[in-house]
Amino acid sequence: MTRHALEQVTDFGDFTRGKDLKELLQQSSNSTRNCLSNVRVSPDGRHIHVILHTPKTGLMTYDKYQRAHLVQCQKHLDLVLTRNVPVVDLIYFDQSNAEDGATLLGVIFENGKVEFWKFSERKTGWNLLQTADLCNSPRAKIVSVCINQNFIIWCEERPPSESSAAPGVSRNNFRFCICKRTFEVDEVGVCLGGVKIALHNNPRYLVVSSGDVVYLLPDIQEHPLITVSKVFLTWSPQHDIFKVHSTGTGTLLIRNSAPNKETDFKRLVTDCVGILSTTTPPDICGFCPVGCGDLLVLLSSGWVCIMQRDGILRQIYKLPDNCLAASCGIQNSLNLYHNILALTVGRMLYLIDAKCGLELERITLKREGLLFVNCLESHSPQMLSEAGLFVVIQGEVEAKLKPSVSHSANINPSAVLAEAVFEEACKYYQQRSLSTTQLTTEKLKKGGMFQAPISLAAIIRDYLSNQKMKTAGKDSSGHEKLLNSLDSELKSLVALEDIKTLMVKASEKDLESYCETLIQQEVSRLLSSEVDRENLQYLNSIFHLFPTETWQATQGILQLRCNGEGSLSSKAPAELWKIVLSPVQTTANFTHCNGQAPANVSLPVFELLCHSIFQFQPNWLPRFLELAQEQSGASSTSSWSYGVKESSESLPLYKRALAVLPCKGAYQDLEVELLLCSQRPNAVMQALRILMGLGRWDRVTQVAERFCRQSPLLNKEIFTTLLCEVSQHRNLDPYLDLLWALCPEDMTVTGILNIVLKNLPSSIQSSGPFQVHSSGSQLTIGLLKPLLSKVLQRETKPSQRYADILQSPSHPPPTPPRQVKGLARVNSELDIDLSEKGPSGSQVNLA
Repeated sequence: MTRHALEQVTDFGDFTRGKDLKELLQQSSNSTRNCLSNVRVSPDGRHIHVILHTPKTGLMTYDKYQRAHLVQCQKHLDLVLTRNVPVVDLIYFDQSNAEDGATLLGVIFENGKVEFWKFSERKTGWNLLQTADLCNSPRAKIVSVCINQNFIIWCEERPPSESSAAPGVSRNNFRFCICKRTFEVDEVGVCLGGVKIALHNNPRYLVVSSGDVVYLLPDIQEHPLITVSKVFLTWSPQHDIFKVHSTGTGTLLIRNSAPNKETDFKRLVTDCVGILSTTTPPDICGFCPVGCGDLLVLLSSGWVCIMQRDGILRQIYKLPDNCLAASCGIQNSLNLYHNILALTVGRMLYLIDAKCGLELERITLKREGLLFVNCLESHSPQMLSEAGLFVVIQGEVEAKLKPSVSHSANINPSAVLAEAVFEEACKYYQQRSLSTTQLTTEKLKKGGMFQAPISLAAIIRDYLSNQKMKTAGKDSSGHEKLLNSLDSELKSLVALEDIKTLMVKASEKDLESYCETLIQQEVSRLLSSEVDRENLQYLNSIFHLFPTETWQATQGILQLRCNGEGSLSSKAPAELWKIVLSPVQTTANFTHCNGQAPANVSLPVFELLCHSIFQFQPNWLPRFLELAQEQSGASSTSSWSYGVKESSESLPLYKRALAVLPCKGAYQDLEVELLLCSQRPNAVMQALRILMGLGRWDRVTQVAERFCRQSPLLNKEIFTTLLCEVSQHRNLDPYLDLLWALCPEDMTVTGILNIVLKNLPSSIQSSGPFQVHSSGSQLTIGLLKPLLSKVLQRETKPSQRYADILQSPSHPPPTPPRQVKGLARVNSELDIDLSEKGPSGSQVNLA
């Protein structure tokens, strides 16, 4: 059985003045203030620095030489500071390419000065290269510093006269600013660039570098404003992008600042003040950068989380209750070593699997320790205490020595499943309970509070052990019926546990197939029941972490098949489609851009599937929309909601499918297909306008001919739109015969002429009647003559609708009284012309 244990590497005897270091650490441990927070270990583990604050300020350095016998024979040079000023922090420069293995160190002082020291074993120790001013103002005061790529980043306190903050309390809390300065290491020393202020009017921040991202964490020891302590910032010095985060809700705001321009902290967080006033996120008790832009944090709630660079806060492990409260003021440290998370709280060391949050080991320490990373052994947890340096090792321990500790292979499945039943029942009853007291599984088991979980656990136990109730009569048959009704669920649950067990023992080749099977079962399980908020978040995380596997699982669960005609078919049951097509909630807004959901917002199931299809099979998306509309009963022959504004509860499927497309117009062909597949008038007109904007007139006429037959209102709208285009340019001239054939029956000559005159180009309307246009783009009467003749004949021809009325009856009606009623009103000048002239053009006498 594999166990973890601490092994001592050194008792500081191989360090210069090791006994002094040991005594210093022992004295600090006996004092009220712990000294481990002021200890810095070099990346290679060969130098230990202790920053002194009381009774006098200074820096103590202890070095480990690879050739220790040479140090005893000759004098070595120690790092002795040239000034008696408080030291803020130390920064190590990357010297991995140095031929002599030298180490370059920067000592940052509180007054803005910096000393650059170089350690070389060939030159027997430390040598001062240069001193420089890091800040522009001689009155500035540095409170924290870090190194990020080729930048030195620091937070400095500005004097009242140089601060732009308002007087009073605000001036005391917001008198800090974040600065950056480029550097370049050469053979002589370090060349510094100009100072640039990135953020001003901000509170006191601790700057922490991780990858290409800098975290600005509130210094809770200084007791800042309550609202400010609820947020922390991330900043990209390369691109000047600020993000506002909260430990409770994740990313709140993203703001791009102009190049070489300062950002005001107050304006940055103004939009978040309303949200923060209603929440109480936990404080950050400990932190550690883990590279690649991620940050490991220990929260006051007891959760150990990793803050990813994309703004997602992923929970890893929960400390026992009241662990942090009992350890208030005691040293804590944490770090990540490949897949092992190490955490010290007081005199307890926790080793956790960072992938799944499983506690691997809990080791009691004799003294408090500080975790650090040795770049030469980055996979092994390293710890410093007053006794020396320690490393965590793995070893095989016989099971007889610890009979109470069970191996994963010897775990009883029925016990695990029974415990899972109690946990799920505990969560269920907690949601239904009116009490605010937290319900635990221990309380649930004591006194027989609830019989249903116990009965269900007994059913699972009997199912796994294949035991049959041997009671006669009705009891036996009732138990068998209950087992038969739960047979599919029990098989699925047991198969899921079997796959999880196989994945732990599987090789890398078999792991992928097991992962696909597990994800398919998980997605199928989630979609077979009611998808609540928690399950929806879980489903979103599965689609985000395993995009390829979820795409394959989606095809299998929905049984999607593409036939030769290009359409999709599905044999999934109606209950599954009901869950897939569940409506969008009113509180969420999913009309996002770039096909990405906002941070910490869960997409509905339909949007998740559309996003997966768009990622792996984009040409399937319109066919999938048609299939979804058929399943929801929204086929093309359904009622036309022309001109009706949809509410958020009845958001059409085509709008939900369009939400996964980027907003930059790179997929306009796919957008047109989705709009046309919806067969809604507003969507069809939107697709038609997109095609006209692209100048695809052949496709425009095809769409017009197809959809003009489906609705008179849509026919008139399409014809009017195309007639406006004909009035403005000549691109539709090859298709005029088809366009005139689409003219609605209720369109009149006057209406056509009014549309044409209103949409003529302004240059043609303002020109004289006899001015010649050389461009040839104007509309002529000759082009409109076939249309006007067709409409005119339809107006003058008697309507067949009233043909029976025009026929003469067998008995004539009585003669009406002879009174002059007046002339009938003529609607247009063309009608007046026809009523006054005969067929030959002679004037008709009306008297």
